[in-house]
Amino acid sequence: MSTAFLLLSAFAGLCYGQSTFTPLRPPSLPLAVKSPYMSTWQHAGSDGGNGGYLAGQWPTFWNGQVTGWTGFIRVDNVTYTWMGASDQNSLFVNQTNYEYTSTKSIFTMNAGGFVDMTVTFLSTVTPDDLMRSSLPFSYMNVDMTSADGSDHDVQLYTDISAEWVSGDHAANAQWSYGTIQEEASPRHFGPAASATWPAAHAPKSYGTKTDYTLTTSYAHPFPPAHGYGQGHKPTHFHKAHPQPTHKPHGSARQHNSGSSQASGIAYHEVYRQQQLNFSETNQQADWGYWYWATENTTSLSHQSGADVDVRGQFLDNGSLDDTADTDYRPINDAFPVFGFAVDVGSLGSDTSSTLFQLSLHQQDCIQFEGANGIETLPCLWTSYFDSNTAALEYFYNDYDTASSMASTFDSQISSDSAASGGDDYISLTSLAARQAFGALEYTNTPEVPYIFLKEISSDGNTQTVDVIFPFHPIAIYLNPTLLKYMLDPLFINQEAGYWPYQFSIHDLGSSFPNATGHNDGNDEMQPLEECGDMIIMTLAYAQRTNDDAYLAQHYDILRQWNEYLIEEALIPANQISTDDFAGALANQTNLALKGIIGIEAMAQIANRTGHTADGINYTSIAHNYISLWQTYGINYDANPPHAELNYGNASSYVLLYNLFGDAELGLNLVPQSVYDMQSNFYPTVFNAYGVPLDTRHKYTKNDWELFCAAIASTSTKDQFISTIANWLGVTPTNFAFTDLYDTITGDYPGITFRNRPVVGGLYAPLALNSAPSSGIVLPS
Repeated sequence: MSTAFLLLSAFAGLCYGQSTFTPLRPPSLPLAVKSPYMSTWQHAGSDGGNGGYLAGQWPTFWNGQVTGWTGFIRVDNVTYTWMGASDQNSLFVNQTNYEYTSTKSIFTMNAGGFVDMTVTFLSTVTPDDLMRSSLPFSYMNVDMTSADGSDHDVQLYTDISAEWVSGDHAANAQWSYGTIQEEASPRHFGPAASATWPAAHAPKSYGTKTDYTLTTSYAHPFPPAHGYGQGHKPTHFHKAHPQPTHKPHGSARQHNSGSSQASGIAYHEVYRQQQLNFSETNQQADWGYWYWATENTTSLSHQSGADVDVRGQFLDNGSLDDTADTDYRPINDAFPVFGFAVDVGSLGSDTSSTLFQLSLHQQDCIQFEGANGIETLPCLWTSYFDSNTAALEYFYNDYDTASSMASTFDSQISSDSAASGGDDYISLTSLAARQAFGALEYTNTPEVPYIFLKEISSDGNTQTVDVIFPFHPIAIYLNPTLLKYMLDPLFINQEAGYWPYQFSIHDLGSSFPNATGHNDGNDEMQPLEECGDMIIMTLAYAQRTNDDAYLAQHYDILRQWNEYLIEEALIPANQISTDDFAGALANQTNLALKGIIGIEAMAQIANRTGHTADGINYTSIAHNYISLWQTYGINYDANPPHAELNYGNASSYVLLYNLFGDAELGLNLVPQSVYDMQSNFYPTVFNAYGVPLDTRHKYTKNDWELFCAAIASTSTKDQFISTIANWLGVTPTNFAFTDLYDTITGDYPGITFRNRPVVGGLYAPLALNSAPSSGIVLPS
């Protein structure tokens, strides 16, 4: 999609013009998005956003809670707001453009016609670098230059509020100010080892129960205003194990033109006074230390205190008074803010740059029920750095390298996406990258790392199998070993015998970051879904890394899950699938297909691990089942023929997204005719913004649409991609990229999903670049 020109006259009046948006105006603009708790956005959609402007509206946490972040620029004694919604200043910059890439949000603006500004928010995505990935840190860089050829006297201001430190605004916050003089370097580690744990080779006692009572969906239709609690091959293909990329870096960067040489880094530290480890309020962490930092120069001043006082000090004087408010108090009591002011001085044609960094420092990340019971897992970054300030300093001084790496990553995503699906596809993959990786928490040690995923928005679960599944194409495309690090905790917990059932668990805990299991069996039951997902993902990882040892290590429990599929997949009982919000249904055609593909995947696993007899048996069963499945689940009398939602329901249809697994694994199980049939059918049932998930509702899920697009003809794939891109640029939804929306109105369908990692599924077409050859020819 080309640059979108949006006529936003009401708000644009405040900003003295209309901004352009490249590649389009998303429903919410990512600012600092790096982890489940570092996730701040700017609303844009008309359901509550201001149209995509940085000034005039408060940034918010992904669920809508304000995370106060303010920016002023003073030009020749006149102050303009460039970020936030402080009512202490009425003049706004003129935002002329917003652009997003896979790692950056870039705002171009002008202050009064005198100073041009470029504000870049950078949240890196480094799939081959565990150390950088583990740091829940983000950059904001401000470039300024004269717009009219004259010199101007300029001062820059920015602050964050204590609203960042907890979702409980009645909780007390505490803070301090400090500086760093010496340069930090991270520790170095060798290649990450295969995951091992105590008693790994002891006799295992897996769950065997098969009877259960179906639980209803956990997804509820929350209103948008409220949060809720607890063809082309990529040229940069992954390394076998992601490792830190250490490059030399010098002393603190000299950003501010006209200032003296940098003498280190200055920071505000702010935190919840009562630390509640592994606890959330309104989805925000109740533990950890936030740092707001910049270069420490003689042109820098700082201040903490009530929002009106600190901001008022800058508005009146163009500087802060280098004082600290020690009246520690509730977050919502005279809202404490933590400000920096930089005296840029005389600004001419040379660009002046000031870099800020925002970071969250938690020592412990996850409670995990492993082989030896519940244990506390450290945040992975703590293995590389001795202290919070050492990590902070390294990250700040790493900006030039990080920015260069980000640009390379952005270019590769753009190039691969353009080759696969054109400019519209770039608009989808670029917006999805930070959001997908922003749900991940990196834990344990570099030798045995684990990655935990939060099921953001829809449930708050930890390590949800059927959320990892739609996420996993982005990992397969960028670095399959990341998928292994996500599967490891699921194997460890279930191989220890904690989960009592024969089939796979749904998640490792109802409330992130507590992966404490479900020893009582009281989990959301999706037995076919999770067994199929685990087998398919495990094989997908092993195929791309040739890690057959991993398959052998987990063969027993994979075989157990496969036995469940053999018994239950062909004629599915009344149960929910991953689309639990749609309700339970018996004989689901798409769910049965996942189970049958899972059986054939298990045949491949058996063959790769020397279990030849199992392989022969399983592939025979799978081929028999797929023949019967076509008889049961396809309406051949329809024009055009297509898969039904459930067996025998001739008036129904379904997005047959589970067909993707056959192509991803190169199984050649499902006949070519089924691929051709579905590809020909989808164009006949498009609504304005996509193909409904099935005939029960008018809503769709864009991750599943891209699973279907990946295995469709070029014309059908392009129709899916262009339709979703068009929706993305005009949807009234105003939270982070939703995967669930109404195909007619483009709005939320009564269920408000936002910021979910399932947008990793938009990378399904790119994930197929590394698929084994199957003999299947994608429809033309």
